[in-house]
Amino acid sequence: MKEFSIDLNSEGQRIDLYLSEQFEDRSRSYIQKIIKDGYVKVNQKPVKSNYRLSFDDRVEVTLPEAKEPDIVPENIPLDILYEDQDIIMINKPKQMVVHPAPGHYSGTLVNALMYHCGNELSGINGCMRPGIVHRIDMDTTGSLVICKNDKAHQSLSEQLKVHSIRRIYVAIVHGNIKEDSGTVNAPVGRHPTDRKKMSTHCKNGREAITHYKVLERFGDYTYIQCELETGRTHQIRVHMASIGHPLVGDEVYGPKKCPFKGLQGQTLHARTLGIIHPSTGEYLEVNAPLPEYFIELLDRLRNICR
Repeated sequence: MKEFSIDLNSEGQRIDLYLSEQFEDRSRSYIQKIIKDGYVKVNQKPVKSNYRLSFDDRVEVTLPEAKEPDIVPENIPLDILYEDQDIIMINKPKQMVVHPAPGHYSGTLVNALMYHCGNELSGINGCMRPGIVHRIDMDTTGSLVICKNDKAHQSLSEQLKVHSIRRIYVAIVHGNIKEDSGTVNAPVGRHPTDRKKMSTHCKNGREAITHYKVLERFGDYTYIQCELETGRTHQIRVHMASIGHPLVGDEVYGPKKCPFKGLQGQTLHARTLGIIHPSTGEYLEVNAPLPEYFIELLDRLRNICR
């Protein structure tokens, strides 16, 4: 069971909207269903989805156990950057979903990990997400760390919580960023009308900070490095779009028509991942090489600007 105490910022908000922001991996319709089924109580009493929260309300949520499908190990090749008895760090390719979800029960990173690691994956996040402590979007490539036991999982989860994990991405964005570096400090939360999107213009966004640095300029496009201080859903994509420089290929937060044929989703790559090793206590860093499509696009932009 999870409990929430309502502060002044959330006063007056519908409870279904409030809870869908607290449980980002759950849809609003799912939240409304568990409210209807009595799994949500306010001040120890069941409520309806349209209940308006009051200051100092105590909200109790008991998520029902999901009837989860069997997840089958699949012999899918993995690009392994580092591996030991506690963790495995991989370079995720484009178009691969991290963990099973409706519509994606095969071909995911978890299916591949279950084949490679067998039973050596932490169970804290359940059978749908064994070993998974963080994730990147299907069309984002690059470095991820997966835990083989619960001790490692708890350690990495705590590092994520206190923002001590080093995460550096590279991206190609629209427009010429004039300053050499900068910081976007804008809360990110669920879009107020489009539940599939995130936004910096929402009432209850969570703190989000992205530091960016220009690597190369190509006239109408800029190659940048982004270092995350926090890790919100779609953070880099939302932050760069919010300052007028959406990622090339990002049809959700940028232009609907990509200027370069053949791109599948945003040009975003998780290059550097640095953690404190859960057993040795030493700093460990991996760097995922740029994928071929990214290198080809950079070469094309350099040739255009010659």
